[in-house]
Amino acid sequence: MEVKLKELIIDGKEYNSRLIIGTGKYRDFQQTKEALVASGAEMITVAVRRVNLGQTKDERSLLEFIDPKQFTILPNTAGCYSAEDAVRVCNIAAEILDGEKLVKLEVLGDEKTLYPNVVETIKAAETLVKDGFKVMVYTTDDPLVAKELEKIGCIAIMPLASPIGSGLGVQNRYNILSIVENASTPIIVDAGVGTASDASIVMEMGCDGVLMNTAIACAKDPILMASAMKKAVESGHEAFKAGRIPKKKYASASSPIEGNFIDE
Repeated sequence: MEVKLKELIIDGKEYNSRLIIGTGKYRDFQQTKEALVASGAEMITVAVRRVNLGQTKDERSLLEFIDPKQFTILPNTAGCYSAEDAVRVCNIAAEILDGEKLVKLEVLGDEKTLYPNVVETIKAAETLVKDGFKVMVYTTDDPLVAKELEKIGCIAIMPLASPIGSGLGVQNRYNILSIVENASTPIIVDAGVGTASDASIVMEMGCDGVLMNTAIACAKDPILMASAMKKAVESGHEAFKAGRIPKKKYASASSPIEGNFIDE
């Protein structure tokens, strides 16, 4: 029997898939589309500064391959290093997408680590929320920062598992757990997932979703990896809802000791 679990709700819209994928590093737009379909994702994030959504008229647009009526296009501010620059990119995205104001905010600290600049991120989030944007925000795994961004009005908090593109998986699960336990908005782990087991771990911890790009796009077979990630996210979420057994220091018999038919 298929198990029906509660949907993920972002900006008033229900999503059956808890996987969000990016559009960078694929061979071409056709492969991006194939990976999206294989992943089962219903939301795809796009770096406005790097991927053409129609802002460059003489180049092919991603929207020729991915229908905004079928998938949620989530513009992001990848490549921005200041609040001012991120706000400007979000406004450009809104113009391109006919006034849609759902965005993924990320303000980076430097090109080497691609680590979030928390000060600039908070500044940009405050401006964008006041301007009516629905902000999903990439941030550190600091529980206090996550709570502050939630108070500002961000509709989803997206802490990193580990640095962007590192494939290291969750490096500080206690911080992620703290963020999840104290959140009233969706928590979507963003960055650092390397393979299917990483995605399952994230979901088993109680996160509402996971966003990834490099893990799929740079796999030897991106389409097959997209399919693997779909299954991993689903199974991890089901395991969380089912409730794992507690860990013990000693063995515990799988079969009841009482009522042994051989001894009776």
